[in-house]
Amino acid sequence: MQIHLLPATPRTGSLRLSTNRSRHVKRGVMYAGMAGALWGMVLMVPELLPEFNPMLLSSVRYLMVGVISLLLALPMARRLRQLTASDVWMLLRLAVIGNLVYFVFLVAAIQRLGVAPASLIVGVMPLTITLYGRNDSGAVPLARLVGPLALILAGMLCINLETFAFAPGDIGDKLMGLCCALAALACWTWYAVQNSRYLKQSGHFDSHQWSVLCGIMTGLASLLMVAGLALWQPQQLQVQAPMARWWLFWAVCLACAVLGSWLAMALWNAASKRLPLTLSGQLIVFETLFALLYAFLWRQTGPSLLEAAAIVLVIGGVLWSMRQHETPRELAKPVHS
Repeated sequence: MQIHLLPATPRTGSLRLSTNRSRHVKRGVMYAGMAGALWGMVLMVPELLPEFNPMLLSSVRYLMVGVISLLLALPMARRLRQLTASDVWMLLRLAVIGNLVYFVFLVAAIQRLGVAPASLIVGVMPLTITLYGRNDSGAVPLARLVGPLALILAGMLCINLETFAFAPGDIGDKLMGLCCALAALACWTWYAVQNSRYLKQSGHFDSHQWSVLCGIMTGLASLLMVAGLALWQPQQLQVQAPMARWWLFWAVCLACAVLGSWLAMALWNAASKRLPLTLSGQLIVFETLFALLYAFLWRQTGPSLLEAAAIVLVIGGVLWSMRQHETPRELAKPVHS
């Protein structure tokens, strides 16, 4: 008896392609959600350490990131020979703009506005990244994303409606915080798009290796920042705080370095390789949601009516966007002759 193996039919191939793509999307969403949970934790740092200035928080955090990344790079030392001049130039820009400068502006915004208003402004990244990456491969037409983006924007507006309307504070200080938050938004919008594009275009480094290299470059840039502060602005490194607060400072910076930088960066790079920009950009809203959750736990109160409405709107917009990025249902069904 002879057994003939039949080749896969186009219907089977389409079904398999649909299943693989759906699995890629779900895994990418999971990675992005985990990264958002870690980044939301980082947003609480200025609340925990209000007496430490943004430059000091940023430089120490990323110095630790550089040391950790250098240790992780030892097993992959041979791969470093594959670095090209364009790789180094991109890593330098990602390190300075997407890490150091972004975090300085973010801390300054949170210290002047609070966690909720700053997270609102930075949380507009789903809109800015979607617009910036709308011509990338795999992007969904903007016409199909109007509804999800409208829900997300409405949720972001609800989060801080009460805060902007009734929160006390100096107007000039609030305007400075607003400018810092907008600058942080611009930095990370550029970082998210350029990092995703470069990861997909250059295939000689995986997401983990790229995260390690970016961490090393960020550490070197932080070292230069500390040296510059020591020479020209030594007062930025001088903080009047008891020893217990300094111990907390070092512990928080280490946690941010390990969890909020290295691990979150690796998770986000893994998500970026699996998702189109129009979806991965919107999933950054998880950072805002987790930051709000941590803020509720910190102040030991539940969300207000507007905050609860914002959470529902944002989650609804993300889920709707995910549906728009899945393979059409009719392509997943086998065709019966």
